[in-house]
Amino acid sequence: MRDTEDLLPTPPTCHWLGRQPYLPIWQQMQQRAAGVAAGRDAEVIWSCEHDPVYTTGRRGIDNRVTSGLPAPLVGIDRGGETTFHGPGQLLLYPVIHLRRRHTGVRDYVHMLEKSCIDLLAELDIDATRRCGFPGVWIGEGKVAALGIRVSNGVAYHGMALNLDVDPHWFAAIKPCGLTLSAVNVNAYATPPPMAVMAKKWCRGFAALLAD
Repeated sequence: MRDTEDLLPTPPTCHWLGRQPYLPIWQQMQQRAAGVAAGRDAEVIWSCEHDPVYTTGRRGIDNRVTSGLPAPLVGIDRGGETTFHGPGQLLLYPVIHLRRRHTGVRDYVHMLEKSCIDLLAELDIDATRRCGFPGVWIGEGKVAALGIRVSNGVAYHGMALNLDVDPHWFAAIKPCGLTLSAVNVNAYATPPPMAVMAKKWCRGFAALLAD
């Protein structure tokens, strides 16, 4: 029998999940990542929208502006600071075996960022990386947040792209701890329906992964 490390990875499938509460999706990612690491399950790319929630990474970076938050705060196992997820925001959650693909974490993060930048370029939006701060930016505003966890060679969590998020959710936190604001795609262009954006983003990311 061939070792699972030697198996050539097949392209991950894409699944749009619609609007979902956060906790079941997080648990689903953990379970799938364990299955991918053990060779029981295939890689996958999920996309969805969440009910309002704030999540904070395992380092516990406190970038809250006030002690209270207008939605529940959940401590999770990804890297990074406190981030909002909710209506008007598109989440991309790939579960990818980096070790089997011989892909380093830094290259993987750049791949995620590039997939988002390429997606926004289709809307004639000039988005960029910002040195030292994971995510994607339009000018001085952060349009997409990024946070991942790698366990047993498998990466999960992913990116959150602001399409049309009510600004009051972001007023309670500072992106990357900076005095800069979060921005929405719809301030620069009219995006297609979220499910269409999700399909485009997933296909674009999968194509980068295959290169």
